Amino acid sequence: MSSFSNIKYILSAGLMLFAFTGCQKNNPNMKNSGGNLLTGDPHSFLQTNGATVKHLELALEVNFVEQTLNGWAEWTLNPNKSDTLILDTRDLKINAVYLNNNSGPATFSMGKNDPVLGQALIIPINRHTQKVKIIYKTSAHAAALQWLKPSQTKGKQLPFLYTQSQAILARSWIPCMDSPGIKFTYNAKIKVPANLMALMSAENDTILHSNGVYHFSMPYPIPSYLMALTVGNLQYKSLGKNCGVYSEPETIKEAAFEFTDMEKMVNAASSLYGPYAWGKYDVVVMPPSFPFGGMENPRLTFATPTIITHDRSLVALIAHELAHSWSGNLVTNKTWDDFWLNEGFTVYFENRIMEALYGKEYADMHEVIGYGELKKTLKEMGENNPNTALKQNLKGMDPDDAVNDIAYEKGRFFLLYLERKVGRAQWDAFLKEYFNHYRFQSISTEEFLQFLNEKLVDKNKESASKINLNEWINAPGLPASFPVITSNLLDDAKQLAVTFSEGKPLRTASTSKWHTFQWLHFLRNLPEKLSSAQLAGLDQAFHFTNSNNAEILCDWFQLAIRNNYKPAYPAMENFLNTVGRRKFIQPLYALMKATGQTETALKIYKNAKPGYHQVSSHTIDQILVSE
Repeated sequence: MSSFSNIKYILSAGLMLFAFTGCQKNNPNMKNSGGNLLTGDPHSFLQTNGATVKHLELALEVNFVEQTLNGWAEWTLNPNKSDTLILDTRDLKINAVYLNNNSGPATFSMGKNDPVLGQALIIPINRHTQKVKIIYKTSAHAAALQWLKPSQTKGKQLPFLYTQSQAILARSWIPCMDSPGIKFTYNAKIKVPANLMALMSAENDTILHSNGVYHFSMPYPIPSYLMALTVGNLQYKSLGKNCGVYSEPETIKEAAFEFTDMEKMVNAASSLYGPYAWGKYDVVVMPPSFPFGGMENPRLTFATPTIITHDRSLVALIAHELAHSWSGNLVTNKTWDDFWLNEGFTVYFENRIMEALYGKEYADMHEVIGYGELKKTLKEMGENNPNTALKQNLKGMDPDDAVNDIAYEKGRFFLLYLERKVGRAQWDAFLKEYFNHYRFQSISTEEFLQFLNEKLVDKNKESASKINLNEWINAPGLPASFPVITSNLLDDAKQLAVTFSEGKPLRTASTSKWHTFQWLHFLRNLPEKLSSAQLAGLDQAFHFTNSNNAEILCDWFQLAIRNNYKPAYPAMENFLNTVGRRKFIQPLYALMKATGQTETALKIYKNAKPGYHQVSSHTIDQILVSE
């Protein structure tokens, strides 16, 4: 690992040398997405036959005043015969490039700027080039970096930083081959203010360093979207032999309570599909602006605080991110067109973990809720929409704009369909072999199907004789072979919704031990049109407006918006100002616009937007601001 003490010298030298003519050129001939110089991944500037990377040495200093990262990235290359190394960048200031530790700077050029892909960093090399060091600085507006003021944290005293690299945002804080098809190991040295702790998707310390310098190592190859960094006032609490939780001190006790079954989850997952490959499994609870439920960074899941409900009712999200340690992190989709290989496998695996811990009735409820969300997505997109096929074609699109329940739920039900065709025992043996065979590799849908045919279908011709892969992978909508999904517990919740719709008295005592899934099924089976008196009656009986459960609140607020139920609006406005998770805020803003309440939505959004991550604000801008 290179010494961090040399960074300022290298930066100064790089800046002076950069001023000489000939060090950097714009390259107008470098094509953007769809250009004839690009092959392979449509969301990266890398070339199929070009040089590739295998290891990263990273040294960065975190500057909260400027809201920038400043330092260098040194790539070790795989042996190659190429004359060019092409890296992805977005809004990076490239100060200098050095080859093989040479004292003088190398020439480089920047490709044409693409609003989605950024710019290619084009570096001439030869077959003797083994290492390439880039001196650079991030923009204060880097899309992957979320800088929080002290007032935006739980403790209100110290600032906070976190990254979100998926899908193609790693290039905004590291010059890299920003494609899930390229994997590399890394070491890093991060300098932060002395009163803050730094964590990465790597081996982490659990104590504060008084000098503010943290060292990291990731000895297993990962793709760029799993590069992660967070810096804040964090504490650690062990939850077992090889797992634990980080959070701000104000929430560490409740986070530890919520995730108390995490070690059981790791053990259950390992017993299903092979040993956990990454050493430790830790979770860090993020500030409310975090745009996703969780992000499966190796060894360090980033998790939304919305799963802390004080009753452990939403911990399936932890099982989901843990499952990514096999499906996604260990075996990765080669391009974002193959996203279902990450998420469909993970939703299926998540439910198997939860079934092992909490029983089949839980798993049945999870499947029915997922089926309902899939049907809703299909209704919105149109059942004949080609984008409802599992195999996608996202060329020319930001892959983040294509994230929906198709990859997650249709992918999950495809695997459930296969399980039922061949039987769970044979299916589990196949999955275990699949994860082991492709460990630390990236694969395409076509490669998976070939492996599936060779290892499962061809060996089980009688039970698998009627398997129709095409209608799942390439055809839109729900296939004719879609498995039957049922849950007795959710049937009871639906019946209570029918009872309410018929004006009959509610049996509130029967709901005292309901799970979140039952409440969601109840709310989703109520009539869309309800009177204010009916909504007030529901709120009086079940206290929805004051719920601590973000899943329930999101569904309840949608009912309130549809029926202009004003008593719920102050709580909804507070929710939108304190929660940045896109899953929850997107439907509320969209529904306000759809019901003629755009002015209300814009008023709330104006106050809430500064606390949202770019991933979330980009989506809401498209709903409320874009024509």
